[in-house]
Amino acid sequence: MRLKSIKLAGFKSFVDPTTVSFPSNMAAVVGPNGCGKSNIIDAVRWVMGESSAKNLRGESMTDVIFNGSNTRKPVTQASIELIFDNSDGTLTGEYAAFAEISIRRRVTRDSQNTYFLNGAKCRRRDITDIFLGTGLGPRSYSIIEQGMISKLIEAKPEDLRIFIEEAAGISKYKERRRETENRIRRTHENLARLTDLREELERQLERLHRQAQAAEKYQEYKAEERQLKAQLSALRWQALNEQVGQREQVIGDQEVGFEALVAEQRNADASIERLRDGHHELSERFNQVQGRFYSVGGDIARVEQTIQHGQQRLRQLQDDLRDAEQARLETESHLGHDRTLLATLGEELAMLEPEQELASASAEEAGAQLEDAEMAMQGWQEQWEGFNQRSAEPR
Repeated sequence: MRLKSIKLAGFKSFVDPTTVSFPSNMAAVVGPNGCGKSNIIDAVRWVMGESSAKNLRGESMTDVIFNGSNTRKPVTQASIELIFDNSDGTLTGEYAAFAEISIRRRVTRDSQNTYFLNGAKCRRRDITDIFLGTGLGPRSYSIIEQGMISKLIEAKPEDLRIFIEEAAGISKYKERRRETENRIRRTHENLARLTDLREELERQLERLHRQAQAAEKYQEYKAEERQLKAQLSALRWQALNEQVGQREQVIGDQEVGFEALVAEQRNADASIERLRDGHHELSERFNQVQGRFYSVGGDIARVEQTIQHGQQRLRQLQDDLRDAEQARLETESHLGHDRTLLATLGEELAMLEPEQELASASAEEAGAQLEDAEMAMQGWQEQWEGFNQRSAEPR
């Protein structure tokens, strides 16, 4: 199996997509210092699954991404693809039928690493398993860089053993044995956990068995309780049914009494209507009597006014009479001198006497009318009081 080409994009100094071809078994990369020769070796190690940024001459794995320069902006990801020629059938297993093997690794700024094998996404472990026993790997002896020879010479026996086993092709079997031992150890741990789980489940089953027995007893007691509650409910229903019959009989009696009261109320309402009609008729009669009373009162007031006017006229005539008497006395004192005046006064007196008699007769007639009006007023008052008493009875 031979490395055929390397495709670099955004890896360290290879910002633009670059393809490095290896047309034969022997090829050389030459150039001045700083042109990126070591970056090619770092790219091969990185794709093989190198996880230490220190071995790639960086502080973190994202340092392999191009960080930009004065004339170029930084990129967001780095990608390396190795293409191997497998026409000689070096690889075995499911990839033995492929004449060409493509391995690609991609990393982004957020430290997301993705591996691809022949274009299909895979794990880092899948790539390292392919190259076990072939001499290829991120830290295998097949990649010799500066200081590698002195490292081999000065290596400890344990490190030399690793290189010799890798050259002999038994590292693959040791890796498989180590994986098998790890699986056996994990299996023993799982068995220990299963034993603990079984013991815990046995304890839980015992506790659940006790709870199941308690639940069965609870169900028996619950069934008995439901039966007793049903019997108690039947007895209560029977007692309540008897009470309902008694209450229905009482309600029937009360409904009969209620209907009798309703009939009495209707009779009372009819009586009230009749009394109300009678009260209305009495009210009309009362209004008529009151109108006549007010009319008689007006007549009485006019008669009283006439009597008062006659009395005033009588007092005035009496005053005139006194004046005439005084004048007569004065005239008698001057009788001789005033005979002519006396004759005149006598005539005037003769003229006033009929008028006085008429006034006296009018006064006597007004007094009689006043007495009749007072008697009529007293009768109307008695009728009014009787009417008030009769109208109070229906109310």
